[in-house]
Parts: sequence; structure tokens; C-alpha cells
Amino acid sequence: MRIAYRSLAVAGIVAAAALGVFTTAASATTLNLVVADYGTGPKDTSQIYWQRIADDFHAANPSITVKVQTVNWNDFDTKIQTMVQNRQYPDITEGDYFSNYAQEGLLYKVSDVFTDPSNLMPVFKELGSYSGVQYGLPFTTSARALFYNKAIFAEAGITNPPKTWEEIQTDAAKIEAKGKIGFGLPLGPEEAQAETLLWFLGNGGAYQSADGKWVIDSDQNVQTLQFMTQLVKAGDTEPNPGTKNRTDLFNEFAQGQIGMLNGEVALLPMITAANVLKPGDLGTAAIAGRTGPIDKTLGVCDFVAAFKTDGTKKEAIKKFLDFAFQDKYQLDFVHMYLELPGTTSAAVALAKTDATLAPFVKALPNAVQYPNDPVWAQVKTQIQQIIGTAIGPDPKPVLTTIQQTALKGS
Repeated sequence: MRIAYRSLAVAGIVAAAALGVFTTAASATTLNLVVADYGTGPKDTSQIYWQRIADDFHAANPSITVKVQTVNWNDFDTKIQTMVQNRQYPDITEGDYFSNYAQEGLLYKVSDVFTDPSNLMPVFKELGSYSGVQYGLPFTTSARALFYNKAIFAEAGITNPPKTWEEIQTDAAKIEAKGKIGFGLPLGPEEAQAETLLWFLGNGGAYQSADGKWVIDSDQNVQTLQFMTQLVKAGDTEPNPGTKNRTDLFNEFAQGQIGMLNGEVALLPMITAANVLKPGDLGTAAIAGRTGPIDKTLGVCDFVAAFKTDGTKKEAIKKFLDFAFQDKYQLDFVHMYLELPGTTSAAVALAKTDATLAPFVKALPNAVQYPNDPVWAQVKTQIQQIIGTAIGPDPKPVLTTIQQTALKGS
């Protein structure tokens, strides 16, 4: 009898399978999420943040599993480029936005995979677009300002933060005479493109003109690097700025070793953790330009993008992105890394509840952004690799090399 029952049971299972009754396994979907790591170690790795969202999402959507892979920021661009070259496409990425992949038809339009695009920070819409169509979802943003150590300034006899390049040079020399680094100049590969652009803006320069033409080796930009070279040669910055990453100098500033640098809100938790600067020691101001403070600052946005892969996961991706972009998760990221939100609703909530971050949130609408040209990914990588070598007798050849890369790819 047992054998008979077993045979009947097996027969029933086979029949059910043939009829498609068991659909759970067949309908199960796995999303591969590859994200940049904003943390400094195991305790604050972005894997923790994203894994919690993935687990919460899976609990609400049992048929969809999200596999999270975090990649060191310095390796993120190369990792994604390699995956695409090998056709091992991620389903979703968070980090830099690659308009060249939109150009190649590899990405979903935002409107295909997100229910409420109008809630995404509008100032970054163009940056996340290609040919007038938005492909990148602003996830986390930031704005820049001059950070300075008031205690070091007082010791050096400096009353106010510098407003011009001449004042930067004068003040940095006074600070250097007291045994500290006058001005932190991170031109290493982590984010050299940001520091460089801030200086270019201070002299009326840019990477692109208003009509979209590449002007990397313009006279203004050459003059800017000549002045930066003067600072370095005079010992008013750290030695060999082309080897120094932003995180390195942020840490030194937090340890009270640097008088001033161009910074962002991500520096604040590092200052708190170091517990060296006393309450009231930290000052912020508009970034100094050649003849006066620049009226616009750099606004940086990291994007989420969704790859089409085989085209079967669009609905699962949409469910996940709608879930992950809830205000509570946006604000969790803000509090974990002191970056700014990518959605309007989260930014409004943050400005109402956090007096420290509110000024940075309010600065975002007037932010200057990186070019959204498809070749920017290559240009940015080259800036990160070689802009430090432009600190020398003649920066023009270095800038021309980068300019040629931009022109060849456009």
C-alpha cells in the first residue's frame, strides 16, 4: 500500500509540474545589484545598508531576491566597464552614471523602472540624461564648500577665511609657518575631477563651455594650474598632491593637521570620529576664486541605473527601485554617510530637521555639475590618472592630452 500511495503521489507531482501548477521556482527572479562602497571599513561598508534594503524588500516580495555586491569607490568605474565589456551585465548599479551605456542602448529609461520620476532632484535630471531622456536616478548628492580650522587660523593670525586665490596663498603660507599644511589639495585618483573643477570655476573655466564644447585646455584652465603649481612649489599644500586622495586629506583635516580645504558634508562624521577639533573650531565658507568667492559650487550626484540585460526583469527592477527610494532609506543613507538625498521629498524632510545639513541642501539647486557627454567616463578616468602631473612647469600638454580624449570620443 505504501508503494501504491507513493506511486500515486509521484504521478500527481509529475502531472502538476506538466500543468505548470508549481510556479514559485519558475517565477523567482534574482536581481544583481552592484554598488559603490561609501564606507571606510567593515563597520560602515555600504554592503550593510544595501543588504538591509534587499532583505526588507525580499520579505515584502518573496519571489524576488536581490544579490548585493559592493565595490571600492576607486575601482567602481573599472569594475562596471569590465562587466559590460564581458557582457556580464549587472541589473542595477549605484555609483557613477555612464551616459555611454545609455547611448549604446543598454539602460532602461527612468520612466520604465520608477513610478514617480518627478520626485527625483530636478537639478540633476540633465546630468542623468542622454539625448533628452533620463536614464539615471539621482540617489545621493553633495555640494562643496571651503572648510577651515578656526583654531589653526587664530594661531596663524588669520581672522577671516580667504575669498581670493591671493588670500589663499597668503593664509596658507602663514599656516605652513606654524607647522601645519596650509591648503589640502587632493589631486589623487579618488576624486581629482572634483577638486580640479572647483579650481577651474574659480577662474571662469570649466570642462565644457555653455554650448557643450570641450574647453579643458583653455587659457583659463592653464592659468589655474599654473597658480596651483605656485602653491605646491611654495610648500603651501601637502607634498605631491597627485598622490593624495580626498579621503586621505579629509582624515588629516579631521586630525587637525590641515588649515583649510575644499570639502563636503562627508567630512563631518570624520571630524566627529577623530574628536580632535573642539566645538566651534570648524568653519565653512564659499569657495575662493581668483578675484572673489565663486557664486556657484560643484554639485555631485551619484546615480542608480538599470540595465536591460535580457529584458525580462523590468517589473522586478521597478518594484525594487520604488522600494529602495523611500524617504526612510534615503535618510538612512544621509545619516550613515552624511551625503545629501537624491529625492525632493527626502531633501525637504532633511532641511526641516537638520540645521547642519540644511545650508548644503539649499545650495543644491544652483549647483554646477559634471558634463553628461557619453565620453565623460573616459575623460574623468584620465583626469584622475594624470591631472596631478599637470602640477609642474607647463600644464598645457597634460590638459591637451585630456582635451584630445574628449574630442575623439565626442
